[in-house]
Amino acid sequence: MTQLVCRRFLVSGRVQGVFYRASTVREARRLGLSGSAKNLADGRVEVVASGVCSKVEELAAWLASGPPMAKVTDVVAQELECADQPGLDGFRVG
Repeated sequence: MTQLVCRRFLVSGRVQGVFYRASTVREARRLGLSGSAKNLADGRVEVVASGVCSKVEELAAWLASGPPMAKVTDVVAQELECADQPGLDGFRVG
């Protein structure tokens, strides 16, 4: 049976203004995930991803480097209850 998970990632570093969110959306869609990527006021990017565990883990690995112009310094992951995340249908910029 396929395990579905929801995770929230907080990505730090040079991740705003370098196409990090748009690249994350493209990668997450390629992996068949639902969720969103949005800029936070403190300069981080928040990514919420839902889907097959192995695919969410693939996204997590990608988030650690991001697109070519990004410089990721930290990624913090938090497990979420999928039922508590309304609107997780497709992947979009938040």
